Amino acid sequence: MLNIRKNEIQSRYELVQDGQVVGFAEYLVHGDSVILPHTVVDDSHEGEGLGGQLAKFALEDVKAEGKAVLPACPFIAAYIRHHPEYRALVPQDQWARFGL
Repeated sequence: MLNIRKNEIQSRYELVQDGQVVGFAEYLVHGDSVILPHTVVDDSHEGEGLGGQLAKFALEDVKAEGKAVLPACPFIAAYIRHHPEYRALVPQDQWARFGL
């Protein structure tokens, strides 16, 4: 069974399957913004859509906290490009920086 959780101690969102972390997205809180710098999914789970589930979870969490997103991770930036409902989380003056 797959679970996604926020690990505040390690500042990352984690994909957990059968008690093992199989992916994560790091985050850094910077004032009213959350920087998402790096996302990793274990090679053995590539192509299963887990990265997208992780990205959605992270973006929904940031949205619930009322913070802005700075998608420094190319995967997260690409996810936002493909899911424009999250574009508003990124400050408009940062759209060009992240290819949005």
